[in-house]
Amino acid sequence: QVQLVESGGGLVQAGGSLRLSCAASRSIFNVDATGWYRQAPGKQRELVAAFSSDGTTNYADSVKGRFTISRDNGKNTMYLQMNSLKPEDTAVYYCHLRNRQRLNYWGRGTQVTVSS
Repeated sequence: QVQLVESGGGLVQAGGSLRLSCAASRSIFNVDATGWYRQAPGKQRELVAAFSSDGTTNYADSVKGRFTISRDNGKNTMYLQMNSLKPEDTAVYYCHLRNRQRLNYWGRGTQVTVSS
């Protein structure tokens, strides 16, 4: 069992920045995948950024060049640095982890609201 707790969301003006954190109750090293997803009202949850098992990263086209995913294995924490935020980035952001047994874990989410 893994608990994931997101923090760092809030209200920001367009063009601003936020840094999300995801604290895990267990190691985030040597897992199948970790990443950030988001869900806007009336839309499906979508991948924002993620690490694969070999450490490579991938990003949604809509956030490339603006968002950066990182992690501190020693602190069991993952981050999402979001720059040049746009109103269309408004969503609930979720932390995700899939372990080697292919079990998926989700945090409760943190709201990000970008005003125009």
